[in-house]
Amino acid sequence: MEVILLQRVEKLGQMGDVVTVKPGHARNRLLPKGMALRANKANLAVFEAKKAQLEADNLDRRKEAEAVAENMGDVAVTLVRQASDVGHLYGSVTARDISNAVTEAGFTVARTQVVIDQPIKTLGLHQVKINLHPEVSVEVTANVARSEEDAVEQLRKGGAVLGTIDEMEAEEALEAAEELFEEDVPEDFADEAEGEEEANV
Repeated sequence: MEVILLQRVEKLGQMGDVVTVKPGHARNRLLPKGMALRANKANLAVFEAKKAQLEADNLDRRKEAEAVAENMGDVAVTLVRQASDVGHLYGSVTARDISNAVTEAGFTVARTQVVIDQPIKTLGLHQVKINLHPEVSVEVTANVARSEEDAVEQLRKGGAVLGTIDEMEAEEALEAAEELFEEDVPEDFADEAEGEEEANV
């Protein structure tokens, strides 16, 4: 089916382009959402008559989206989920989850504006694209963690926290103690110990 695009549509074309799409895509998305018109002589004439107004309206919406995108520059949302010891989620984070979290953060975003290229099924920091306008998008960070405390730690270290905070603190303390012990051993003592080992061989 051929349609006339009334706005830029990713992977299809720009406003005014006549493109061929699958009938289902046209009937279920492009036509009912006002993103396109059926390509025929009557609709081509309608588009040409309204082109200037459509372009002006699109420019206004794009400026509004750009202002929102600027404010959303460093938005990170936390999603607390249960996960296995190796960080695999019991389930996945959906576009609706992201839109709800971003809306709670102060920016109204619909589920259909969230683009998740790969299913989010692991703990960690995930970059998610938000389409604010056909020509304006922004990335937000989805911080998926077992708890709010783990989420803070993930932001600090820039990656997934697989163990608990207590486990990590204990491990860090053990490493620090081992380093301190190695630094405090006198060279004479170390040489003497090495000599005793050789004598016992």
